[in-house]
Amino acid sequence: MKHFVISVAALLTLTLAGCTVGPKYVRPSAPTTANYKEATASSSAGAGQWHPAQPEDQTLRGSWWELFGDPQLNQLEEQVALSNQNLKVAEARFREARAAIRFNRAAQFPTIFTAPKASSVKNSDFSPGFPGKIQEASKADLELPFDLSYELDLWGRVRRTVAAAREETQATAGDYETAKLSLQAELAMDYFELRSADAQKKLLDDTVKAYTNNLELTVQRFQGGVAPRSDVAQAQTQLDTTRVQDTDVTVQRAQFEHAIAILIGKPPAEFSLASAPLNLQPPTIPLGLPSELLQRRPDIAAAERRVAEANQQIGIARAAYFPTVTLDGTAGFAGSQGSNWFGWPSAFWAIGPTLTQTLFDARRRRASSESARANYDATVANYRQISLTAFQEVEDNVAALRILAEEAQQQDRALASSKDSLQLFTNRYKGGVDTYLQVITAQTLELANERNAIDIQRRRIDASVLLIKALGGGWDASQLPTLGAASGKDY
Repeated sequence: MKHFVISVAALLTLTLAGCTVGPKYVRPSAPTTANYKEATASSSAGAGQWHPAQPEDQTLRGSWWELFGDPQLNQLEEQVALSNQNLKVAEARFREARAAIRFNRAAQFPTIFTAPKASSVKNSDFSPGFPGKIQEASKADLELPFDLSYELDLWGRVRRTVAAAREETQATAGDYETAKLSLQAELAMDYFELRSADAQKKLLDDTVKAYTNNLELTVQRFQGGVAPRSDVAQAQTQLDTTRVQDTDVTVQRAQFEHAIAILIGKPPAEFSLASAPLNLQPPTIPLGLPSELLQRRPDIAAAERRVAEANQQIGIARAAYFPTVTLDGTAGFAGSQGSNWFGWPSAFWAIGPTLTQTLFDARRRRASSESARANYDATVANYRQISLTAFQEVEDNVAALRILAEEAQQQDRALASSKDSLQLFTNRYKGGVDTYLQVITAQTLELANERNAIDIQRRRIDASVLLIKALGGGWDASQLPTLGAASGKDY
């Protein structure tokens, strides 16, 4: 038994001193710039809101939706992480990946198993080649073996497998954060779309009332012989058309309300939101520096972790070129009956290493190595492409906010002009100077400007949500779970 312990200790020491074949991981470079193009354009145009936030408490935080100052939205967003079923799928995938670490770590330790055996054998009296007295004998065997099997990780295959599982778990954690941010942004956009529909509904309700009053006035003028019957027909047509638009808005509102219900994990029949027209302005959003974006996007972090995982796979493929050394051992007790089963004379043990080396595999290992390197190259390209897409999304939405801010000012002037025009033509109609057609034209133009102003406001809010999403929503790569071997924690 002393020799057994010494042999095991020597082989474990040899394992710990083993090398790790394959390339050392170095994070690949990603394209970046010193400044955002559209942020510079916005600053030169006088927008000024794209400078890095000062002080630091103005930077994006996890509850980024609070920037909009809407209590109802805050309440809904808190329910996404708790009840959304798609997010629960992503969370379960993370737990599955985390369990894979423990599964692969088990290969770093010996596997010990036992198979107790009890048997009784009587030889046939007519078995050839045995004397009669042996043929008549019977034999009972009782065995309690403990078998040990342990692969010596001389080339780092097992260690790299565990490391690859850790990288995948961190990548899966990034996938979870990406899914959560996407769902939160989708909820915010659906919410603001619904509030925009509320604003459109209120506008059209007020317009229907105004057109109803105009129709009554026109009927009175017709009955008094002041206006022709064609004015009544035109006023009635305009009122009916506006009623159709008013009804149509409710279809969109219902659909957005149903979408919000699903996002927070409720059947649409159990969820409703009271009408509240959109009345918000886009918040000031701190951009930070382009170089920071690579750390602030969970999808970029997940892609980078998968590059690290692919690098581990190259080392695993490389280790297949070297021999595998397995330590096998067995020990236990064997006896012919229960009285001598556990006695020291009944003890037995054996230990020894087994070396396995592939001599010919028709270049299978080379194909595996080339496949691992190709997969690494693909993950690097994917990481860089996701980074480029992130910069595009930021630039797109900064540009959208800048242009829409200018468009909103232009729309305000157009709306004011259309209101003045409507008032002018209404007065001229009442004075008998113009026909009712001029009033209808002015009313149609004024309503179109009112609706367009609401739509521009909605688009500005949506662009703000998309910009926050493009910036990572206040997330940072430091929030990835720590899965280091030194801590012994796989979560």
